Amino acid sequence: MKVRGRKEKMKTKEERVKEEKRGMTLIVRTVTRLMAGLIVLYSIYIILHGHLTPGGGFAGGVIFTAAFVLITLAYGKEEAFARMRESFFHFLESLGGIIFLVTALLGFIAGYFFLNLLPKGKPLALPSAGIIPVCNIGIGIKVGAGLFMVFLALVIIGFADENKGEDKK
Repeated sequence: MKVRGRKEKMKTKEERVKEEKRGMTLIVRTVTRLMAGLIVLYSIYIILHGHLTPGGGFAGGVIFTAAFVLITLAYGKEEAFARMRESFFHFLESLGGIIFLVTALLGFIAGYFFLNLLPKGKPLALPSAGIIPVCNIGIGIKVGAGLFMVFLALVIIGFADENKGEDKK
């Protein structure tokens, strides 16, 4: 068991203060931790019910992005970049495009572009629109990931501008 000296404890406190300055207050971070999951659930609801109510893939994707933007703002860009990899969002954006394209091409193979291959189901039920919910899922994933990558690019540009300003001092 290692015994820490007084300097090490002071250094730890300084590091803690430095980490706290990166993001917002503890209250904002706690509320963000609670709200981010609920925002993602709401975006999934909007995407899946897009053929029954106002909403769909684009609106759900924007709401999905809002959860990750909130996390980035609350915890600071350094911690957000450490937790959320840009390559994951590249993968999600590609996955959304592939889902949408495969849905279109499956219908094309059957004779028409975007031919509805799935049963239509009972009116006003969740599985009642054939391929439309599948397209909404693809669009939601693509819009959510793409819009968040735009946000990350703007944050990186702002971060680079901050560093240039500090270099001139």
